[in-house]
Amino acid sequence: MMMLVTYDVARDEKGEKRLRKVSKILENYGQRVQYSVFECLVDPSQWVELKNKLLKTINPEYDSLRFYSLGANWDRKVEHIGQKETLNPQGILIL
Repeated sequence: MMMLVTYDVARDEKGEKRLRKVSKILENYGQRVQYSVFECLVDPSQWVELKNKLLKTINPEYDSLRFYSLGANWDRKVEHIGQKETLNPQGILIL
């Protein structure tokens, strides 16, 4: 399933560390499509793991997370216009 994850982390001295940690966690599960937005193609167990890691990292008094479930047919729900075309995580990757 495709999950869209967005975040906003406070920019205080401890927030900078949380911001880097949230970003690093998400980079391990998906691809950044905008500064604070990631597309994560995960199975249900990976989703539980990812969400738990994020919830343990943020401070809910100052930070926020938003999760959007795009489901299995996500490719028909996403339209991209403009620069920085993203990779299809289910497509062919040639190195």
